[in-house]
Amino acid sequence: MVANERRMSVKPRSLSRVVIGLVLSMIAGEWSDCVEPSHAIEIESRMEKEANLQGQVQGGLFNRWTFDQQKSGEAPVGFSMLGFGEGPAADWMVKADPDAPSASNVLAVNSSCPTETCYRAIVADGFQYEYPDMSVRIRFPVDASAAIGGVVFGVQDARHFYAVVVNLATKTLDVSKVVKGKETSLGQSSLTPKKGPWHMLRIQRNTILSKDFIETFFDGVLAVTVEDQSLTIGQVGLVVRGSTALDFDSVHAVPLFSHRPLSAPAAY
Repeated sequence: MVANERRMSVKPRSLSRVVIGLVLSMIAGEWSDCVEPSHAIEIESRMEKEANLQGQVQGGLFNRWTFDQQKSGEAPVGFSMLGFGEGPAADWMVKADPDAPSASNVLAVNSSCPTETCYRAIVADGFQYEYPDMSVRIRFPVDASAAIGGVVFGVQDARHFYAVVVNLATKTLDVSKVVKGKETSLGQSSLTPKKGPWHMLRIQRNTILSKDFIETFFDGVLAVTVEDQSLTIGQVGLVVRGSTALDFDSVHAVPLFSHRPLSAPAAY
């Protein structure tokens, strides 16, 4: 009997440790119930992106511009001109062309800017894209000289935009950004153009978790991918750089995130 009592006895010091432990556990449990879970900035920004993307889905952003409903000699309807850099304004004009990819008109542009740091653009009015999937057909001069052109996106004004341009004379593609009026090169790639007068340029701006990146394609081949988050939602359009004369046709722009089917580049 005495032996059993000895085995069941607990020292006061050990008992106090057990009690303290239980009290601390209860306090910790109550504290965890009272404190709201903290969220990392990455999760919050992702939620904000989802809200923006959902708004774009409902914004009627599935667009195609062929300029075929206008008369030859007219300025493109539904577009506004922007200019960055010193020099005269460019001349943008719809003209008839039986060889147009989407008959029967093309958009011709002629810019006499003295330097390649001079950008002349037109942007589509009333449409804002955060992650655009954009493509355009471009026809360069036969001798491939005096022609640098492509697309702009994320356009906020003449001092804030992304530009992807092709120089067929040097067979290069350039990705750049202009922020607060300062031009920065983001990437460059050499090109192997397909034979024929018309070429296809396509860009996709995408996001994975907290990273935004831009993929560029020329004649259906991936050219260069760059990562940048300087600019967010903005307008899209066409652009030429320096002294340039070329033709555009069949401009497509859709929200990339939408999962809406988009034809392969060769189908445009």
